[in-house]
Amino acid sequence: MKRAFAILTTLIATSTASFAESVCMPAPELEAGLIDWYGEAPVEGAEKATAQMWASEKTGTWTLVQYLADGNSCVLAQGDDWAPARTEDLLLAVLDG
Repeated sequence: MKRAFAILTTLIATSTASFAESVCMPAPELEAGLIDWYGEAPVEGAEKATAQMWASEKTGTWTLVQYLADGNSCVLAQGDDWAPARTEDLLLAVLDG
């Protein structure tokens, strides 16, 4: 848990991230928005049982999406300055927090 807190603190200090109130909607609608508006795509290897990291190398944006059993999904975190090397640490920090 200490490791996750340290990682989250580092990520907040080094990247532009927003951990605001979650936005939830049907998963296909959220995914279409990420693709159409931000040019994001699922990041291979950056998924957990109920969450997926989406990102765009072109725009530098990223979004961490949680998938719910009822077919909806929620934005857990989003930001700019996408850095693929931090993907696993960000997922762990948000999901373990």
